[in-house]
Amino acid sequence: MDGQTAVVTGASRGIGEAVARRFAEEGARVVVCARESDGLDELVADVEAAGGDAEALRADVRDEYDVERLMETAARGSERGIDVVVACAGVYHGRPGETPLDRESYAAFDDTLRTNARGVFTAIREAIPHLAPDARVLVPSGRVAREAKPGYGAYAVSKAGAEAIARGFAAELDRTVGIVDPGQVATDLTGGTGRDPADAAGLVHWAATDAPAEDLDGEIVGLREYKKATA
Repeated sequence: MDGQTAVVTGASRGIGEAVARRFAEEGARVVVCARESDGLDELVADVEAAGGDAEALRADVRDEYDVERLMETAARGSERGIDVVVACAGVYHGRPGETPLDRESYAAFDDTLRTNARGVFTAIREAIPHLAPDARVLVPSGRVAREAKPGYGAYAVSKAGAEAIARGFAAELDRTVGIVDPGQVATDLTGGTGRDPADAAGLVHWAATDAPAEDLDGEIVGLREYKKATA
């Protein structure tokens, strides 16, 4: 990824943080955002101490003006524009698996959809004017978006929406837009249960660089495809 510019939303923790660190290790200039700056400051300090290039902005994906500024900042630092966007920002209100739809508050439902689905829409839409000709946009998701399980409420709905948004943009844009499914990853959104976020970062890095564009565009790639391709 030498010479590339990558934007990662929700990079202060979890998959977003792991992806940003992996991209920086691979030589990318990484521009990261989150609602709070504390975790971002530590991330940037670590990347720079290791000789990498990272820039952080406090930005809320629920606010299109924040995201517009994020993408403009990323593009200004690159002659090519933005090479990779990974829309990792997400929320889960409540304990995973214990938020059935019939008990979901309207406030929690609205904020989950605004962050996890509309936030993906905003990230892609605001990136479009700045994308490099061969740019890739990646949307992390999971099986819960496609296979209904009790207790996942608005989160599952929001992930299904995020996947639909990705497919819609893939059909309309001359850029590669795909969905990455790393399986259950140990983050705050899963209650700390699952595989190490660094494992998910390997999948996302492969999707951003080596996965065939025709297999990724408008499609879902996961650990099975990643392991088969890198075995």
